[in-house]
Amino acid sequence: MNTLPFSAVNNSLPVTHGRISDFADDPVVCMRNLWRTHGEVAALQEGSQRIHFVFGPTYTKQVLSDSQRFHSQFFAIRGPRKSAQRRVTSGLMTMNGDTHKQHRRIVMGPFQKRAITAYHDTVVQMADQYTRDWKPGEVRDLTSEMTQYMLQLTSSLLFGIDLPRLAYRVGELTERWVAMNHQVGPAAFSSDASSTEEYEQLLAAAEELEAAVQEMINIRRSGKLGFDVLSLLIRAHEEESGVTDEQLIGHIVLLFGAAHLTSAHTLTWTLFLLAQHPEVMTRLHAEFQQTLDGKSPRPEDLERMPYLERVLKESMRVLPASGYSQRIAAETVDLGPFQLQRGAAVIFSQFITHHMPELYSQPEQFLPDRWETINPSPYAYLPFGAGPRMCVGAALGMMQLKISLPMILNRFKLSMVPNSEVNGRVMSTMLFPTSTVPVLLSEHDGQFESAPVSGSIHSLIDLPAKSKAKIWAA
Repeated sequence: MNTLPFSAVNNSLPVTHGRISDFADDPVVCMRNLWRTHGEVAALQEGSQRIHFVFGPTYTKQVLSDSQRFHSQFFAIRGPRKSAQRRVTSGLMTMNGDTHKQHRRIVMGPFQKRAITAYHDTVVQMADQYTRDWKPGEVRDLTSEMTQYMLQLTSSLLFGIDLPRLAYRVGELTERWVAMNHQVGPAAFSSDASSTEEYEQLLAAAEELEAAVQEMINIRRSGKLGFDVLSLLIRAHEEESGVTDEQLIGHIVLLFGAAHLTSAHTLTWTLFLLAQHPEVMTRLHAEFQQTLDGKSPRPEDLERMPYLERVLKESMRVLPASGYSQRIAAETVDLGPFQLQRGAAVIFSQFITHHMPELYSQPEQFLPDRWETINPSPYAYLPFGAGPRMCVGAALGMMQLKISLPMILNRFKLSMVPNSEVNGRVMSTMLFPTSTVPVLLSEHDGQFESAPVSGSIHSLIDLPAKSKAKIWAA
């Protein structure tokens, strides 16, 4: 994304002069400094380039609720006009105005409550199959395992389990393409262009991905449509005029990329937090025993586990899968003390907002019980975004998490390997685990134990028992 025009420099404005590349290098550190220095609206400026930032519900609501004045520009690298990169980035996240409203209505179909309930058994089946070969005594890397698990699950839900080989290939290609966008994209924040070699590799990856998705669409159309998301979207597209295959491909690619990685990261961070907070895991395990009695969760069970709901809310608050996102001013607009010109870049941050002490007491701590008494506004708590562009797959994502966690945790007790290094970093917009997160699988014995860990995770959250583990009995 390019930094873009702004009004004349005013020395009284909340502007930090520094390197734009500092934001790309470590978004959390950069945004924390801006927030602590200037408050809820700020800017980072280097020469003639400026990026604006908003933190907290007031200005975040203005930016996210006014889709006429603030447009979405999710991808920093769109590619040449007739390139596959331009086409596969042409889905819902890059549409604005009436086009966005029309396509959002179409895409929402497969994510209505009735459709989501139909996916329940698939999630249970995939979670059971994926962990069936795990054995007590093994060490598993949550970063790798949850990424592979969500790759398979998202492929099944989006493309159908009757085409597993091609679906999995589309999933792998999408994962690679998303990773390359994260690698190449941040260079657009600075004056240093990404290398020609990396850029060409991104364009080539987009071509390969587009061809595979088109093959999937052709196969689906030539046979019997099922109840996977692709089939439902094909039905909806065939009933609509003016919707092209290119747009359908763009929707599928962006839905997969968003659903796969955000859910994988949320599962990784939640399982890590539970392993490091044995008192929370003890209560959650008791709820699973009482509600499920060792069985797979049924649809009605998902509403009968309130502590699981609080654990997930708190996990997505303290370590949100999306660290920030951006909007572009579509016209001249006032934002706090700034007058933004058309094309000005505005960053809003889920991570910083979720860690503001005026919104959440002890914000750096993982405290699920806070959700018994608080009810933040949609712009103070926004793991799935907020406003007219809120994530269409939010309900499906929560359903996946509410099934996957008990399926894993009923089968095994997970404990962090002592003295492991656990690192996390916001790359492009997402909070990635950038290291292994090794856990020891054990049979349940009613006791849960935390373990000391090192790494950058301590700069993101306050963890208990950093030097000496404490045993909690169920």
